Amino acid sequence: MNDPFSQLRAATLAVLAGGAGRRMGRPKSFMEIGGQPILIALADRLRWPGPSLLVSSPGRECPPGADQFGREVVDAVAEEGPMRGLLTALENSTTDIIVVVTVDMPNVAGEQLGWLISRLAERPGCLGLATSRATDSKAFTEPFPSAYRRAAREAVTSCLSRGELSVHRLFGGAGFELAAAPLAWESLRVWTNLNTPADVSDFKGDR
Repeated sequence: MNDPFSQLRAATLAVLAGGAGRRMGRPKSFMEIGGQPILIALADRLRWPGPSLLVSSPGRECPPGADQFGREVVDAVAEEGPMRGLLTALENSTTDIIVVVTVDMPNVAGEQLGWLISRLAERPGCLGLATSRATDSKAFTEPFPSAYRRAAREAVTSCLSRGELSVHRLFGGAGFELAAAPLAWESLRVWTNLNTPADVSDFKGDR
């Protein structure tokens, strides 16, 4: 019998948690939802069976709940956004496949990450896979959650060297692809981002 968790066990989960959270008023890795630290809530929701990394940044190490992850790794350079966090994850992964989510996305679950891993596995030449979605006749690229091979390091390093800090810049480039997300992800509010205290308050109400 095939093990449904085998792909997850063979991939590294990386949670990017190094942002300053300026609109939040404090680093996002220190916020709470449902009366508990966001990292504990994420770890409990994801229940990742394979290796896991918490990616933080200089001066924001050891947020509450950091011990829920296999290792905490720290960006070599501060204030270079999610692109730097992605590079840190790729440099520290012990597996070829890495799935990445940001700390402010509390509705992402293992189901979505497993879907990304499967779609990446179907594309042997693909270095990184993110999703696209359409609402009201508008198309969106959603850079997170996303999945990568460690070989994406060179492209990410090149972006950083050019001062390109948005992960959006990767997609559309050679080796990086978009897959249309399942329609059910909309109703699950997979792409919910907590950017302000009001977002957190509203999310608590939804829970």
